[in-house]
Amino acid sequence: MTPTWVRHAIWWQVYPLGFVGAFPTSEGSTAPGPDEHRLRRLVEWFDHAIELGASGIALGPVFASRTHGYDTTDHYRIDPRLGDDGDFDYLITEARARGLRVLLDGVFNHVGVDFGRYREATHDDTAAADWFRGRHGRFHTFEGHSELITLDHGNPDVVDYVVDVMAHWLQRGADGWRLDAAYAVPPQFWASVLPRVGERHPDAWFVGELIHGDYAAIVEQATFDSATQYELWKAIWSSLNDGNFFELDWALQRHTEFLAHFAPLTFVGNHDVTRIASRLVKPDHLPHALVLLLTIGGVPSVYAGDEFGFRAVKEERYGGDDAVRPEFTSPPLQLDGFGTEMWRLHQFLVGLRRRHPWLHAATTRSLRLANRHYVYETRSGDDALLVLLNIDDEPLRLVLPELGQARAEVVAGSAAPPGDTVGEVTLEPHGWRILRPV
Repeated sequence: MTPTWVRHAIWWQVYPLGFVGAFPTSEGSTAPGPDEHRLRRLVEWFDHAIELGASGIALGPVFASRTHGYDTTDHYRIDPRLGDDGDFDYLITEARARGLRVLLDGVFNHVGVDFGRYREATHDDTAAADWFRGRHGRFHTFEGHSELITLDHGNPDVVDYVVDVMAHWLQRGADGWRLDAAYAVPPQFWASVLPRVGERHPDAWFVGELIHGDYAAIVEQATFDSATQYELWKAIWSSLNDGNFFELDWALQRHTEFLAHFAPLTFVGNHDVTRIASRLVKPDHLPHALVLLLTIGGVPSVYAGDEFGFRAVKEERYGGDDAVRPEFTSPPLQLDGFGTEMWRLHQFLVGLRRRHPWLHAATTRSLRLANRHYVYETRSGDDALLVLLNIDDEPLRLVLPELGQARAEVVAGSAAPPGDTVGEVTLEPHGWRILRPV
């Protein structure tokens, strides 16, 4: 059973190692140690998360590793480059004081080459070798990365270990887990782990990282509460770039089917992808992407920096993620005009989401669909909004009775003052509106 607090969840996502300048280290410098307590620098930004309207902090890896955090060395130890247990406890305490939830990133498909059991396995320890897929020193690696060694998820000892790790950090104050590379792990493994963790911590939330496949079936088999909505992420930016709202409509139909089973984790940016401001061909369409994110059903997440309009491109090479995982100085940041505009828009739309919590379970229905025009109703029970998107170079005139609505109040948009009650709308080129039926 998904905990009730998730209905109001809006995450501000952070990649801690990059955020505090712990990885990658600059040329000629040494890795930071526990005495620098860099994890505490995240707390400086908690009030910013509150100002954004977020209700929780979704952390990337914070556990001991050699490099980027996804090559875990010790799941019970805070990465020394970030600090120690005391720093984690401080982070939790400060989050609680502000009413913020904390989501951890759990890497349980694979481990790094410094993981204790793996080092034992390479010294012909048969019991340790049973923890990993493969035998006789030829262990399976994750997606060809030689430094990422795949766990054997059929081993009961691995099941017990993951249960204990997850429960350990929930007991220390975390509220849930993002399960990295969950798509690579047999669903029956999660079905063995998560109910046991949930028995100890019934208010915890578990979201699996899925990219392709039958999301609803996998969520059910694995007993996840949620899954990452990569299908919709891709449809949002590519439909805006290609002038093809048919792709978006198809993805939203799929999204509505998912919502009958679970509330997906939705996003237009995260630590693994090119930032949305760089992905979109036309900056004028960045508001459209954000409007979509915050007016459809699911659990939305904003990646740190996107609210300022940060730009960065992910590249398919070693170190290709670094640009999208930058270091942040202490707040506040000095913003240019574009950054200020994006910040205010994020604040407004996240605030709209907070004032309409029913959007968590809202489903969408197309009212007008063309390559460059899209009008949809987002609804949950008696509550509804109309969203109008125009990415054409020409204005779009819409008569509301032809869309099944007599009149509507203007809630927000790229033009026209909020509060007006209208029976028709002329949507300027590359414009958008949010209306409330009356």
